[in-house]
Amino acid sequence: MESITINSDIEKLKVVETLVDTLSKKLGVSDEVYGKILISTVEAVNNAILHGNKGDRNKMVTVIISADGNALEITVTDEGEGFEYGNLPDPTDPNNIENLHGRGVFLMSKLADAIEYNSSGNEVKMRFKY
Repeated sequence: MESITINSDIEKLKVVETLVDTLSKKLGVSDEVYGKILISTVEAVNNAILHGNKGDRNKMVTVIISADGNALEITVTDEGEGFEYGNLPDPTDPNNIENLHGRGVFLMSKLADAIEYNSSGNEVKMRFKY
């Protein structure tokens, strides 16, 4: 298990990317799955920084990555109030096509093999088979 805690600075995404790169190589994750993991993790951390913690650099984002057998589990937690993940508009609906928000969560749900949020919505757990 690896974990990292960063403050809510968008520049810190590079640290998270490096962690995903290192672990993916170490575990022998295929390029296809690596892409899904990287995009989903960066999107989750970006959401945690911008939406969860509202860009407050005094608030932290924690990323925990663990591997068990043939699956990688990534948990991203912020210090925000959370959100109602079940109430996001469908970004594929023609009425929402111009809306720039809500696509990340949709994308994460399509790329991960499993995704779940805690009850308050300030933590997401994603699983990827590799």
